[in-house]
Amino acid sequence: MRFNNEQLYRYSRQILLQEINASGQKKLINSKILIIGLGGLGSPAAFYLTAAGIGRLGIVDSDKVELSNLQRQILHFSTDIGILKTVSAKNKLTKLNPNTTVIPYNLRITDKNIRSIIKDYDFILDCTDNFETKFLINDICVEMSKPFSHAGVIGFQGQTMTFVPGKACYRCIFKSPPEDTASCAEAGILGTVAGIIGLVQATEAIKYILNTGKLLSNTILTFDALEFNFSKIKISKNPNCVCNNL
Repeated sequence: MRFNNEQLYRYSRQILLQEINASGQKKLINSKILIIGLGGLGSPAAFYLTAAGIGRLGIVDSDKVELSNLQRQILHFSTDIGILKTVSAKNKLTKLNPNTTVIPYNLRITDKNIRSIIKDYDFILDCTDNFETKFLINDICVEMSKPFSHAGVIGFQGQTMTFVPGKACYRCIFKSPPEDTASCAEAGILGTVAGIIGLVQATEAIKYILNTGKLLSNTILTFDALEFNFSKIKISKNPNCVCNNL
């Protein structure tokens, strides 16, 4: 493909990077990335992936915008309260970069629909806020050999990891969903923490598409905003992980 003048100027600062250049930008334009969850994590990730020139961006969410979302879910504005998050998100993203094709899925991910949705995407971002869905995304991505980024945030803390086929998955560390864990609605969340972790997820997706740098595979990155401390915890693929038989 050839860049037109608008694309050359829009993506010029990325093309200048030797790790990206024109060849890498073409990879981004030809890539397909799926974001599941358009909340505190998915909002910043969607903005920056669209700005970077991802060719096709799938966005999944079944909720409507609520007033309490606006403290951290920066895709949505006060005027969007009461409308579908997928509608709100697509409206902003297409205005940011009309070159990106935004595909909305106004639904909740389940075992019955997840395979048909993720099958055509190159990389998945798990930006959900409940453990049941997180474990489902992990299991089906492992089953279908789909790379994905997991993340979770609460209070002043966040964590994220990247799965690529053959490496440690979410269940290698956490065997099953915890029974008693407070949600953000119960425990609270600093909006900027979700923003920081969401941007890490977007960066991992871009690096995967470009095949550059070192991904957070076999690694959990944790963030403590109060101490402003990032830590990396090395993990290994569990030979007894239930996902090994998927």
